[in-house]
Amino acid sequence: MAADHVFIPPPSLSAKFEGSFAYLTVRDRLPTILTKVIDTIHRTKNDFFQKHGEVGVDAEKRAISFLSKMRNELQTDKPVLPLTDSADDTEAWNRYLQRQQDLMENGQLVSWFKSPWLYVECYMYRKIQEALYFSPPICDFDVFKEGKTQSFFESQQAIISLCTFLRESLVSADNANRKWLFEHFLTFLQVSLWGNRCDLSISAGQENSQKTSPIHSLPDLRHFILVDDSDKVWSVLTSKQSPGGQEKTGVRLDIILDNAGFELVTDLVLADFMVSVGLAKEVHFHGKSIPWFVSDVTSRDFDWTTSQTAASNHKHMSSCGVQWKRHVKDGAWTYHEHPFWTLPHEFCDMPADAPDLYSTLQRSDLILFKGDLNYRRLTGDRAWEHTVPFGRALRGFLPAPLCSLRTLKANVQVGLEPGQAEKLAAQDTEWMTSGKYAVIQFCSPFEEQQQGS
Repeated sequence: MAADHVFIPPPSLSAKFEGSFAYLTVRDRLPTILTKVIDTIHRTKNDFFQKHGEVGVDAEKRAISFLSKMRNELQTDKPVLPLTDSADDTEAWNRYLQRQQDLMENGQLVSWFKSPWLYVECYMYRKIQEALYFSPPICDFDVFKEGKTQSFFESQQAIISLCTFLRESLVSADNANRKWLFEHFLTFLQVSLWGNRCDLSISAGQENSQKTSPIHSLPDLRHFILVDDSDKVWSVLTSKQSPGGQEKTGVRLDIILDNAGFELVTDLVLADFMVSVGLAKEVHFHGKSIPWFVSDVTSRDFDWTTSQTAASNHKHMSSCGVQWKRHVKDGAWTYHEHPFWTLPHEFCDMPADAPDLYSTLQRSDLILFKGDLNYRRLTGDRAWEHTVPFGRALRGFLPAPLCSLRTLKANVQVGLEPGQAEKLAAQDTEWMTSGKYAVIQFCSPFEEQQQGS
């Protein structure tokens, strides 16, 4: 294994590669998202005035001016500037900027198009927050709330269908055998996987809700799963149970959340099933501390979603929401925030840059990482060969057995069989970015030790 010590990872994906997906994202999608943010703030001007008077209107103008200037800097590839607000994470962001600057060649400055795509995209969302920090009293305004709320309401029929399936499944769970448990586990895991298609950042904030029953479409979607390690996930979940199905100590499951709206509901349904049938004793949800990547979950979104579900007129949807609130009250579910989730680092930086979070995750029995951004950070958002093992691309980040549930919406994918990527590319040139394909990709410390020995 000595070669690992001198292993040099491939370069970061970047907009400096003209015509690449990163280039098109920075050139087209990021300015579109900024324009929508500016429009949202402007349309909320009357609300700001009613709440705060002229001070609110001044704040709206100040935020728009700040964001318009940033949009121009982005489009003209200006240097990336240090943050100047006084938030708790400002110093970490500026240290990371210096780290990026040290990596630049020929004395070039870190800029929107010449730097790692993961970094500048995260930086844009953090700068949106800076615009609001500098615009009291609207500092805590969520510029993406409207889209997240709309996604939830436009997915009502799918949510009702899913909640009904869950409640009816749990009625028969008492007499369930292992085969029934496994089949239902697969169903809810795949529902959570495909819920990841409802991502508002990839559609630049356009409507992207779930209209049809997710349960009925699963058989048709199965062959679009490029890597399916469901059996390994199941093994982890059942390893702490005795042969009779009785719990020994119970599994702690951590879910690193992605999108609010329909996807969050699929995650809550999965977690509810796990706890209700004894596959997990406790579920720790991890979300963002500030509005992030258009539709990512914050604590407000989490609380709002459980409350809205509980308040539904539909009996199965309502009973789900009531049960979810009970899980929170009983301590079976907990929601956590950490500033690292809204920093631009690759996850392999976590032991050094957020040792407290890494230590927390080490206490987990299984970590589910939802979605594309988490996958990009797991793999460093780099130009890996598609056949590189998932464990190698993690570059040492393995606090506990982990699994990525992700629909592909960025051009990084590892762990494929030889020839698999070439075959996909021949069928569909956009296979890595369309959200049509997915992975359930697992890695554990035990597996890595065996491969290394």
